[in-house]
Amino acid sequence: MKKGYTLTELMAVVAISGILIAVGVPVLNTVNQNIIMAKTRLTLQQDARNAMSLITRVLKEATASSIVITRHNSSQMFYSKIKFSTIDGKNYEFYQDGKNIVMKDGNLTRVLSSDLRYLAFTLKESSDLYIVSISMTLERYLFGGKRKALHMASEKVMVMND
Repeated sequence: MKKGYTLTELMAVVAISGILIAVGVPVLNTVNQNIIMAKTRLTLQQDARNAMSLITRVLKEATASSIVITRHNSSQMFYSKIKFSTIDGKNYEFYQDGKNIVMKDGNLTRVLSSDLRYLAFTLKESSDLYIVSISMTLERYLFGGKRKALHMASEKVMVMND
């Protein structure tokens, strides 16, 4: 009795291995892409919630007469900046600067997110300075030209101080 493998057995093993690799690689690639998309979605959701929560919390302390909605510079969209003073005299600005949501607290400037696509502050009515709507869309580019976007629906903030 001879030990070893026949040519037919080796060809069968190579064929089966080739089939497994041909099927396995795309499946693993798809799983990896899904994991990246899920992580990106979670990151965008956390950034949007944190930014919206901070803006809302500070804006509730604003004096209605001090609210000014404009834009940071001529390359930004109108209504992409809000500037106001709070009841305790602090000055705040929130605005879009390129892909950044920027918060300016007096002389301190900080970036809340660097995945911004769109930011808008609007008043419910021009005669009612007590309700400000905030909308933002965060977006991150992924693999192969794909991108993941998250729009945070308009949050209406009631300014309690005049």
